[in-house]
Amino acid sequence: MIFHQIRTPNGCQSYLLGCRSSCAAIIVDPELSLMARYQALAVQEGLVLRYLLDTHTHADHFSATHEMARKSGLPVIMHRRSPAPFADMRVDDGEMLIVGELRLSIMHTPGHTADSMCILVNDRILTGDTLLIGGTGRTDLPSGDPDQLYDSLFNGILNLDPALLVFPGHIYADRTHTTLGEELASNPRLQKKERSDFVDQMRRLDLRMPTHLTEALRTNMSGGKTVAQMLAEAANKVSFMSMEEVQRRITSGEHDIVLLDVRERDAYAQAHIPGAVFLPRGQLELRVNDVLSDPTQRVVVYCEVGKISTLAAATLKDLGFGRAVALDGGIAGWKEHGYPTESSPSA
Repeated sequence: MIFHQIRTPNGCQSYLLGCRSSCAAIIVDPELSLMARYQALAVQEGLVLRYLLDTHTHADHFSATHEMARKSGLPVIMHRRSPAPFADMRVDDGEMLIVGELRLSIMHTPGHTADSMCILVNDRILTGDTLLIGGTGRTDLPSGDPDQLYDSLFNGILNLDPALLVFPGHIYADRTHTTLGEELASNPRLQKKERSDFVDQMRRLDLRMPTHLTEALRTNMSGGKTVAQMLAEAANKVSFMSMEEVQRRITSGEHDIVLLDVRERDAYAQAHIPGAVFLPRGQLELRVNDVLSDPTQRVVVYCEVGKISTLAAATLKDLGFGRAVALDGGIAGWKEHGYPTESSPSA
């Protein structure tokens, strides 16, 4: 078996499993920011990706399964209780996935989420967020249940061979894996072996909510896009102009650009780049014909920090303004550079 463990800076773990003889491969828990790395690893190993699998609905990072499937046509595998509408294959406890000569056994292990599952393959188990090194998955997020987690652990995976290598979905220490035996002996949460004690322990945990909880659940449950995805797609459509170049054109008296401020009215009135016209992003599609009458004009769009302006410039491109570009940065950076602004109290 070809086996790669891929780690993100925040401790999330992805796994590439490949059959050496057939060259078939599967990625478990792919993360959105690492899509190019998975593809490069597969090419490096001479593997052909066959499946994408999420061990559960993630709440703290953005899964790549939907986007990778959209781009490659690969089937997405999730547990049958997953709410994701884009899953192509829904598996359940006791079933098996065949990837070349690899046999991946499915264990339904609810508790962290209702759709959590672990994957048994050869001498190891991929535990997702059910069992971690020195810990367990939390049960205070949507569909979490400490009673179910107790059953999944003490009546499930902890009864397997203690020598099994444990590769979890998150690692918060400088390690790559552990064993079931080691976790049974030293994992603090597993020392509470009575159901009531374990459940009480889980309910008393006071954990900080994941940074991207709402957005991660929205995108991972629906297949919708993240804000970062939308910005990246918009940036791929447009070119940019530096602040220095815009300032040079203003001071030299060149009149071949139209500066378009897409912030809200109060922000524009307080301070804007000299000569800029005002059209808030929320009204762009409805008022663009009134403000920008010539689609051949070279329009430089800006906002406060450069994100909304990138989206707006891409929209202008879609509307036929082929020479629309975005300012590289925003007016916040413009001010930091000491470039001039003007105000319009009556704007």
